Amino acid sequence: MSLINMKPITTLLLLLTLSFGSLASEEAKLQEADIDLSDKVSLLRGAKHFVTYCLGCHSAKYMRYLRIALDAGVDEKTVLKDIAPEGASIYDQLHSAMNKHDAEKWFGTQPPDLSLIARSRGADWLYSYLKSYYIDPARPFGVNNMVFEDTAMPDPFWQLQGEQHTVQRKTIWGEYTQLVLDEPGLLSPKEFDLMVNDLVHFLVYVGEPVQRERQSIGKYVLIFLSVFFVIAYLLKKEYWKDIHKEVQ
Repeated sequence: MSLINMKPITTLLLLLTLSFGSLASEEAKLQEADIDLSDKVSLLRGAKHFVTYCLGCHSAKYMRYLRIALDAGVDEKTVLKDIAPEGASIYDQLHSAMNKHDAEKWFGTQPPDLSLIARSRGADWLYSYLKSYYIDPARPFGVNNMVFEDTAMPDPFWQLQGEQHTVQRKTIWGEYTQLVLDEPGLLSPKEFDLMVNDLVHFLVYVGEPVQRERQSIGKYVLIFLSVFFVIAYLLKKEYWKDIHKEVQ
């Protein structure tokens, strides 16, 4: 192969390398959340974290405290004592304490309801987003986010996680941004990861409380369809065998 023919190939490889490098610098890599919907202890911890750190601004209006108690298999009094805010009823929905007027005054808009956030964004996105805040003095609340650039939400876990800043790293594929923990928070990195994972677990559950039941029923549906397919195929052969004989 001549050098003249090699030039287009070399150029193409160079363009692909540069494109991969630009993607690496623009898109944050999502971390994988470890969600086990059968873990009821994690679910209760996540519900507690949501009420403690999220319910002040965000609602989950499609969920009631009673449903949490039933699905987690705990007593209603336990949910009211350990999870629900003081004065809440077991039949209450998870409504934010912030009214629309105050929300628009402080944040410019009302924070969204989080009932379906896990279904729209995905568990990995939520897990990565909540862990990816970093110090940015140019932003109104002094923080920014690697996953959702220029987010309007302040960091709800800055005391627990600590303060992070960004560092530019260089590789053969191009530059990428890495988060570095400046000042440790009240929790160790492993404890904070577990806390965020529990919270995301709860949001995944809120988005589809019957997910485990649906998956369980789905197995039986597939078994039924497989058996029905065999029966339908044998029935088809029985109906068409006389026609096949006549054709022959």
